Amino acid sequence: MNLSTPLGLLIAIVGGASRLPGPDGLILAFGYRYRFPVAGAFTVGNVVLTRRDALDERLVLHEGRHATQWAWCLGLPMLPLYLLAMLGSVIVCGHQASYNVFERLAGLDDGGYPHKHLWWRRTRSS
Repeated sequence: MNLSTPLGLLIAIVGGASRLPGPDGLILAFGYRYRFPVAGAFTVGNVVLTRRDALDERLVLHEGRHATQWAWCLGLPMLPLYLLAMLGSVIVCGHQASYNVFERLAGLDDGGYPHKHLWWRRTRSS
């Protein structure tokens, strides 16, 4: 557990999510009621939040890697760093995850994200 986990638990409580212990010290929070952020699941500290009733194993692995990233970033600095990485990805390819270093390290395929090409590497269609 890292220091951002209490924030994740607070978000889960405010979002009305039920919490269950998950693998590798994760806390899985199902039934999160808000539409933001727009993702199948998102992680704050060691808490994986989702609007769904269940998560597949690959997505849990992906989100578990994000929990490790929260620890590497010493908690809350992850937020602005992730937002900068997301912005950079949008600028270079038009998608928030394809070139986001955090998503790439967590595994684009496991997170269900596309592998978009860089703007300048795309071929023009006639």
